[in-house]
Amino acid sequence: MAKKQVAAVVKIQIPAGQASPAPPVGTALGPHGVAIMDFCRDYNAATEDRRGQVIPAEITIFEDRSFSFILKTPPTTYLIKKAAGIELAANNAGRETAGSITDAQVAEIAEIKMPDLNAIDLEGAKLQVAGTARSMGVEVSG
Repeated sequence: MAKKQVAAVVKIQIPAGQASPAPPVGTALGPHGVAIMDFCRDYNAATEDRRGQVIPAEITIFEDRSFSFILKTPPTTYLIKKAAGIELAANNAGRETAGSITDAQVAEIAEIKMPDLNAIDLEGAKLQVAGTARSMGVEVSG
């Protein structure tokens, strides 16, 4: 059997279990001729158990207009805001603090994000998460 030719790869972030043909899904997949309702149904079924989280998907679209997708872990910024209990990051990250998280919360986020990070070990992942928190104006204590 011959391999299918890849026409495009689309990356999109959608709330889990809430994909609909409206933007951003429709505007991302429509130009490629993909059956948008089929993607929405498959995505919602795959993410139903993670409702309330934002789950990125990497959608591979083939020339015959079929597709496959890979689910990623939630964005680091989303996990940090959830752990700190804040809605928005600081406007001036170096000068103001939006909230704080503990070292244990950084380790927990790093474990969740480990499959998607380019870190060799958990310590490297923790440093990446702590750097993202600092750039958001979230203080890391502990």
